[in-house]
Amino acid sequence: MDLTPLDPGLLSTAAQRALGPGPGRMMASRGMMPLPPADQVAVLYQLSLDADPMIAGAARATASGLPDKLLAGTLADPSLDPRILHFFGERSVEKVAVFDAIALNPSVADDTLALLAGRGDARAVDLIATNEQRLLRHPEIIAAMYMNRRARMSTIDRVVELAVRNHVRVPGLACWDEVARALTGGAVATAKDDAIFEYAADSLSGGDDSALTTGDVDAEGEADESVDEQRLQTVKKVVEEKQIPISEMSVPAKIRLATLGNAFARATLIRDPIRLVSMAAIKSPGVTDMEAAAYARNQSLAEDVIRYIATRREWTKMYGVKVSLCRNPKTPIAEATKLLPFLREKDLVFLSKSKGVPSALVAQCRKLLMQRRGTGDKKPGR
Repeated sequence: MDLTPLDPGLLSTAAQRALGPGPGRMMASRGMMPLPPADQVAVLYQLSLDADPMIAGAARATASGLPDKLLAGTLADPSLDPRILHFFGERSVEKVAVFDAIALNPSVADDTLALLAGRGDARAVDLIATNEQRLLRHPEIIAAMYMNRRARMSTIDRVVELAVRNHVRVPGLACWDEVARALTGGAVATAKDDAIFEYAADSLSGGDDSALTTGDVDAEGEADESVDEQRLQTVKKVVEEKQIPISEMSVPAKIRLATLGNAFARATLIRDPIRLVSMAAIKSPGVTDMEAAAYARNQSLAEDVIRYIATRREWTKMYGVKVSLCRNPKTPIAEATKLLPFLREKDLVFLSKSKGVPSALVAQCRKLLMQRRGTGDKKPGR
């Protein structure tokens, strides 16, 4: 939401006086000017946008330090400008009474609710989820809830089901198709499911997963099965040591964990036999170039996962990924053929003799080699 200055002509006389020229502006920014609560929040908002950085900084600090009781009563007024509600909403996520006053104010902007939905705790998200009209009008709120790790799985299931039932597509979620299909006809999460997801999300978020997310992705692309096996064993060890009950999770919960979790979560769930789960893992916004390169050469993954990697320009621009995809027999012929012209001669030679890729791809490699060597159009006796 764009926070632009208020129209001074719409402010009270007292507020206009506080915003006038002179030392009164600094006093007002520090909360030292006697003003009614409604005028005070308006003045602090206006001064937070002041060209003088000292005044603007003081106004923001004062706004963050106002008493919760004063703010809650003031910000519940539906006549307040939505920009003021947004300004204080950014500073009041952890203040329960203030948060509730803003979230329940009918004048609050949809963008502000999306902000609060993405930052609030489970109780706060539950409160926002009660306003179904808002959720359907501005599905970005649902997206913010979904990406908020503290939101209960049961709440997420309810709002997703609401969107699906009303034919509303939630933007900002690359795996929305998988999310919607997983919940269609399924049971909404229970309190037990909430607890399992919360533990799994806490265990598989952050942490040192650099072994799976960093490395040289522009290397020659040699398929090293021993490295992939080591990665898999590392992932299994982490999951077992933390006793994460992934097998007990519902499909919607697995999809959400694949979206929000770290590299260990993705590396586990991308191997899930359920296509919706594995596709959610590869579509996760957290997937790094190193992960994509490793998955591209993994022949045990589902064909749909390999196809998705092959269609992503940001990954296929890396030479190692090109080679790995061409060597992976699960890469669709059409996609592999597009990548062949970019391979170096030694990699084309390897593929032209390989028995592990489709014969059509081998034939195309040989054709490219002849063209590069200038022998493709030569006829005997010439």
